[in-house]
Amino acid sequence: MRGVGVVEFGGPEVLRIIDLPETHAGPGEVRVRIHAATVNPTDTYLRNGSRAEAFKAAGVPPPYIPGMDAAGVIDEVGPGTSTDLKVGDAVIAMVVPTADHGAYRESIVLAADAVTMAPAGSTLVEAATLPMNGLTARQSLDQLALKPGQTIAVTGAAGCYGGYVVQLAKADGLRVIADAAPADEELVRSLGADIVVPRGPDVAEQIRKVAPDGVDGLADGSFQSEAAVGAVKDGGAFASVRGWAGDERGITFHRTSVRDYDHRADLLDGLRALTEAGQVTLRVADTYTPEQAAEAHRRLEAHGTRGRLVLVFE
Repeated sequence: MRGVGVVEFGGPEVLRIIDLPETHAGPGEVRVRIHAATVNPTDTYLRNGSRAEAFKAAGVPPPYIPGMDAAGVIDEVGPGTSTDLKVGDAVIAMVVPTADHGAYRESIVLAADAVTMAPAGSTLVEAATLPMNGLTARQSLDQLALKPGQTIAVTGAAGCYGGYVVQLAKADGLRVIADAAPADEELVRSLGADIVVPRGPDVAEQIRKVAPDGVDGLADGSFQSEAAVGAVKDGGAFASVRGWAGDERGITFHRTSVRDYDHRADLLDGLRALTEAGQVTLRVADTYTPEQAAEAHRRLEAHGTRGRLVLVFE
């Protein structure tokens, strides 16, 4: 079985096709024949050695296979597994990579409670862009715990995480103020933002111009931290996927870590339903073969993609 991964850390050029042993579903598990695996920034951190010390401390040897988003077809259900999923179902899942257990591979065994049906009406390539970024956005909103009618600000709204926050916030009944560069303003408005402000180092000031009392919560998709927190009202809430936390004005700071939402097929299924209802948009920037994985990583690290790059396993 083919996978794409690394045996030594470095730049995109270290990615290679790796032969992996075939695995089978056990009790409580299903096996997914992967058709599409999305390329995310977190994959580059596994590849470049940012997580090398964690692997070393755990005594985990190479090869290391990145990938947290998978879409494919179930081809095996483990004995005694309690699930409504069956062989032949088109499904999606978030994968938490450990050593060679990442989504850049032709087949993967997962716990049944981490897998749900792919959105009807979407291709598997499109569906692969939903799990990790969608669940990350969902977690940030759950942490902020805003009520319908309250106001959320979103930085990095044109990105995948930010775009999902905008759309899920609208589905939750929130008023959304989002930032955008001039080239992305139309995109961010199309995602449902009520107000779009200029992106930049003065983002807090720009948000305060349209929300003088400050926003109830902020999801920081562009990692602006100190530059963005000024937009939040006293006693408000701030969520960051980088774990940044200040100590000011009674603001509650949350570290969004999507790994905490592993095995949450129920939440992933909610995202599927919103996608089918047209409230969540799946955005694909381009597709690559497994042999072109290094090219996909180079393009992602060059920044500026709108939507996700996807590896397609035939």
